[in-house]
Amino acid sequence: MATVNFSVPDEVKEAFNQAFEGQNKSAIIAALMRRAIDEAERQRSRAAAIRRLGGRRGKRPAANDAAIRKARESGRA
Repeated sequence: MATVNFSVPDEVKEAFNQAFEGQNKSAIIAALMRRAIDEAERQRSRAAAIRRLGGRRGKRPAANDAAIRKARESGRA
Protein backbone atom coordinates (compact mmCIF):
# COMPACT_ATOMS: atom_id res chain seq x y z
CA MET A 1 0.00 0.00 0.00
CA ALA A 2 1.41 3.40 -0.95
CA THR A 3 1.10 6.69 0.87
CA VAL A 4 0.21 9.74 -1.25
CA ASN A 5 0.29 13.36 -0.14
CA PHE A 6 -1.85 16.01 -1.85
CA SER A 7 -2.35 19.66 -1.05
CA VAL A 8 -5.97 20.80 -1.08
CA PRO A 9 -7.63 24.01 0.02
CA ASP A 10 -8.56 24.02 3.70
CA GLU A 11 -12.27 24.42 2.93
CA VAL A 12 -12.19 21.30 0.73
CA LYS A 13 -10.49 19.29 3.48
CA GLU A 14 -12.98 20.49 6.08
CA ALA A 15 -15.97 19.75 3.84
CA PHE A 16 -14.57 16.31 3.02
CA ASN A 17 -13.97 15.48 6.67
CA GLN A 18 -17.47 16.63 7.58
CA ALA A 19 -19.14 14.78 4.70
CA PHE A 20 -17.34 11.51 5.45
CA GLU A 21 -17.07 11.70 9.23
CA GLY A 22 -16.63 8.28 10.81
CA GLN A 23 -15.81 6.59 7.49
CA ASN A 24 -12.58 5.15 6.13
CA LYS A 25 -11.31 8.22 4.29
CA SER A 26 -8.45 6.31 2.65
CA ALA A 27 -10.95 3.92 1.07
CA ILE A 28 -13.10 6.85 -0.07
CA ILE A 29 -10.12 8.63 -1.65
CA ALA A 30 -9.04 5.39 -3.36
CA ALA A 31 -12.56 4.91 -4.79
CA LEU A 32 -12.64 8.52 -6.01
CA MET A 33 -9.24 8.06 -7.64
CA ARG A 34 -10.47 4.91 -9.41
CA ARG A 35 -13.51 6.81 -10.69
CA ALA A 36 -11.27 9.62 -11.93
CA ILE A 37 -9.03 7.11 -13.71
CA ASP A 38 -12.06 5.44 -15.34
CA GLU A 39 -13.44 8.82 -16.44
CA ALA A 40 -10.08 9.86 -17.92
CA GLU A 41 -9.94 6.61 -19.88
CA ARG A 42 -13.49 7.14 -21.18
CA GLN A 43 -12.55 10.66 -22.27
CA ARG A 44 -9.46 9.37 -24.09
CA SER A 45 -11.54 6.68 -25.77
CA ARG A 46 -14.19 9.20 -26.87
CA ALA A 47 -11.53 11.56 -28.23
CA ALA A 48 -9.94 8.71 -30.20
CA ALA A 49 -13.33 7.70 -31.64
CA ILE A 50 -14.04 11.29 -32.66
CA ARG A 51 -10.62 11.51 -34.35
CA ARG A 52 -11.29 8.25 -36.23
CA LEU A 53 -14.71 9.44 -37.37
CA GLY A 54 -13.31 12.79 -38.40
CA GLY A 55 -10.56 11.10 -40.38
CA ARG A 56 -13.10 9.08 -42.34
CA ARG A 57 -15.14 12.14 -43.17
CA GLY A 58 -12.85 13.32 -45.95
CA LYS A 59 -12.66 9.86 -47.50
CA ARG A 60 -16.37 9.44 -48.12
CA PRO A 61 -17.80 10.61 -51.42
CA ALA A 62 -19.86 13.75 -51.08
CA ALA A 63 -23.52 13.59 -52.10
CA ASN A 64 -24.66 16.15 -54.63
CA ASP A 65 -27.81 18.25 -54.25
CA ALA A 66 -29.84 16.01 -56.57
CA ALA A 67 -29.02 12.88 -54.55
CA ILE A 68 -29.89 14.61 -51.29
CA ARG A 69 -33.20 15.89 -52.70
CA LYS A 70 -34.05 12.40 -54.04
CA ALA A 71 -33.34 10.82 -50.63
CA ARG A 72 -35.53 13.38 -48.85
CA GLU A 73 -38.40 12.91 -51.25
CA SER A 74 -38.23 9.12 -51.14
CA GLY A 75 -38.41 9.25 -47.35
CA ARG A 76 -41.62 11.31 -47.45
CA ALA A 77 -43.60 8.97 -49.65
